Amino acid sequence: MFQGMDLSRLSEVIVILGGTALCMVLFGLISRFLIRKSGRALEPGLATRIVQSSKGSIQFFILSQGMFLAISAVPAIGKWNNSITVIWITLLSFQIAYLLNAMVGAVVNWYLIQVAPKTTMAFDDTALPILRRVLAVVIYGVAVMIALDTAGISISPLLGGLGISGLAVALALQPTLSNFFAGTYILADRAIEVGNYIQIQGGPEGYVTQVGWRSTKMRTWLNNLVVIPNSSLADAIVMNYNSPDTAVNVIVTCGVSYSSDLGFVERISLEVARQVIAITPEAEKEMEPWFGYDRFGDSNINFWIFVQAKDRIGSFVVTSQLIKGLHSRFLTEGIEINYPVRKIVSDLPWPV
Repeated sequence: MFQGMDLSRLSEVIVILGGTALCMVLFGLISRFLIRKSGRALEPGLATRIVQSSKGSIQFFILSQGMFLAISAVPAIGKWNNSITVIWITLLSFQIAYLLNAMVGAVVNWYLIQVAPKTTMAFDDTALPILRRVLAVVIYGVAVMIALDTAGISISPLLGGLGISGLAVALALQPTLSNFFAGTYILADRAIEVGNYIQIQGGPEGYVTQVGWRSTKMRTWLNNLVVIPNSSLADAIVMNYNSPDTAVNVIVTCGVSYSSDLGFVERISLEVARQVIAITPEAEKEMEPWFGYDRFGDSNINFWIFVQAKDRIGSFVVTSQLIKGLHSRFLTEGIEINYPVRKIVSDLPWPV
């Protein structure tokens, strides 16, 4: 192949190969220095991860480009120039795709290790691995398109077919995609998180155990697992008992006879409420109870008493203790809670 080649071309090839070898050696030394320097840290930084992931691909890139330039300098291969150019562009596109994919993976891994544990969002822990795979498919897909176009294969029919196929797949997977994007919204909005106690309007209530891409899992207080599609959850009215804090207000309503001393009833009810707060671990200690008369009922004068529990489950306990305490104390103090009473007035004489 080198027969008839003048010394200037031969020296050019030698210079290119020598420069290629020198660049590979220099890059290897620099990358090794950076990796050793950062190796003293407990966790490698972002730059170190990028260098580690891309070291081999960059060296191969330098070698392949140097070999292509050296081969292109040989006059005897002029008749194969087009074929070599196709091979070179194809190889270059896949090298760049591999390099970009490795760098994206390094950035995602660094974020998941260094940044994600310091945030309160579950979105990054769940979304980034999936985003990483999607980007890999996109990067290599672009590389394949470039290689086919370089080889003279028209990619317009392929793009059209992919568009039609993508539309068909999107229609077939519409429920799945709806749940997927709804799950993205739920994770990003952070209105519902794992561990929250929620109640769906007209539906179940319980602790959120998992927020996934397709569905959200909830464990009810009856210890049953409920799986809710994310699209349904995103459209529902949800009460989150953990937001803005876990404390839950408890309101107990009752009624006393019209003959009762209302001031005495209020004082006794507040005493019972304070005692329940003091002896019940589930009650919020810093919140003073409230009392108020509500309305004149058919048989009783109705009132409400307001206390606060530490969480939703605790509200059931506090409600039960308050009802038991009021009932027992009213019996002791002689405060009457009437049964439903109806007074019938009639003009007709009663039979004797």
